[in-house]
Amino acid sequence: MTEANDRKAAKVHVDLAHSAGKLEQSAEQQADSADRRTELAADRTVLAAERTYAAWVRTGLAALAAGIGARALLQTVVPDWLVGATGTVLILFSGFCFVAAVWRQMGRVAPPKPDAPRLPAWLLIAVNAFLLVVAAAALIGIWLP
Repeated sequence: MTEANDRKAAKVHVDLAHSAGKLEQSAEQQADSADRRTELAADRTVLAAERTYAAWVRTGLAALAAGIGARALLQTVVPDWLVGATGTVLILFSGFCFVAAVWRQMGRVAPPKPDAPRLPAWLLIAVNAFLLVVAAAALIGIWLP
């Protein structure tokens, strides 16, 4: 009977060692999986920030177009000062949107570092500075006869 008990004990030890090995491998896979999910979450954060930037710029361009169009559409309908005020408010709002777009996009993503590349800061500043110059020119154009 001792021999049978020894064989059972040996089998239990082998099974236990095999189970511990599987558990260790599973824990490593879960840790790798959690790290990858965290990296992917950081990538999604970068892409969401770019979509938000695009929305700010799109809103600014729409407000700029509306400010310019207000002069053409309202010129014969309402007094000149009201046309100018309407266009000014819309164009100033477009400038705000262009500045807010860069300010929102320049925020840092907390670690871990994402795999997705971010838009270069110089490019954002250059494009939005140009859009601000266009908005200023449109603002001057609205008030000139």
